[in-house]
Amino acid sequence: MALADNTGSAKPSEDFPFPEIIELNVGGQVYITRHPTLVSVPGSLLWEMFTQKNVRSLARDSKGRFFVDRDGFLFRYILDYMRDQQLVLPDHFPERSRLQREAEYFMLPELVKMLAPKLSKQNSLGDDPCQSDPEELSPNADTTRNLTSASAVLPSAVAGGPGGAITAGVGAAGTDVRRAGFITIGYRGSYTLGRDSQTDAKFRRVARIMVCGKTSLAKEVFGDTLNESRDPDRPPERYTSRYYLKFTFLEQAFDKLADAGFHMVACNSTGTCAFAHDQTDDRIWTSYTEYVFYRE
Repeated sequence: MALADNTGSAKPSEDFPFPEIIELNVGGQVYITRHPTLVSVPGSLLWEMFTQKNVRSLARDSKGRFFVDRDGFLFRYILDYMRDQQLVLPDHFPERSRLQREAEYFMLPELVKMLAPKLSKQNSLGDDPCQSDPEELSPNADTTRNLTSASAVLPSAVAGGPGGAITAGVGAAGTDVRRAGFITIGYRGSYTLGRDSQTDAKFRRVARIMVCGKTSLAKEVFGDTLNESRDPDRPPERYTSRYYLKFTFLEQAFDKLADAGFHMVACNSTGTCAFAHDQTDDRIWTSYTEYVFYRE
């Protein structure tokens, strides 16, 4: 009988309409947590939702999970805070202001206070709180920095000698603005080689172009064509090997690197061969190639 009573206590009843384990659908992201976690902060929105008697008033998705129409990615930090009332964020977290807005929506005043000091510190440094990467500058800001650096160098260049010194000073200013570093792009390709000659080979097929290097440099060169979904929280001064490009044309990647002042310093490739069909001599070559670019 004791076992039966314990089992029954875990099921919803009139006095306790919610189960012990609750599934949430927050903006398309599914979370599974305990009921005491959701009601751990009295007066919060989640506390109001999951202490009411009328469960039918809460929205549900097609699978019966409780639905909350908010940012599913940021809710992980809201739920972490609900567990132990502590805030732990990744280094260089890029969406602090949005998380503060979520904390206000879920009526978590203490979490709002935890987020406010860091936000104020960023604003005191002149950073945009909605900016995804504080290391990246908008075109207008970059132009302002170029002009400021050039104006600081030009007087000394003029005082030091002829016009050639002025040119060198401008070049030095440009070097200070454009950060040096390496970027490596790699791809896996394949092609079929017929029996007659290599002229019959089908041109390479590239499934994905991968990008390795410092995050800030990769974003500067490739901009919106850089797919960051596999490594969204990477700080600007850290290195990553998980980014890839939204296009599959190597020449387009080369053009972007050349426009940004990079030049290729090394490349390497490996390949394997297999017969395409037992009845023919056609062979499929599969290769992995990397190109290393550097900007001084």
